[in-house]
Amino acid sequence: MTWFIIDTTYTDDRDLLQATRPAHRDYLRALVDRGVVVGAGPWGDDLGGMFIAAVADRAELDAVLAADPYTTEGVVARQVVREWKPVLGRIAQP
Repeated sequence: MTWFIIDTTYTDDRDLLQATRPAHRDYLRALVDRGVVVGAGPWGDDLGGMFIAAVADRAELDAVLAADPYTTEGVVARQVVREWKPVLGRIAQP
């Protein structure tokens, strides 16, 4: 399993963001149910958000990102993906 942190910056189109948000959250809820997403949410200023994903590899993550309504509907202005190695906490790996 490989862990990733995905930091997304939204476009300035707030109407598009609000219209797409319910589908995006439904999509992430399904990923939570499958154990792919362990945490997600917008930043306090609501100019972007982040989530933590556990997938087999970057190719699987790319497929997850490509199917996200925020991606397909053009809400994503910029996305930074970083592989993460949790060493403390419930999801820590030895």
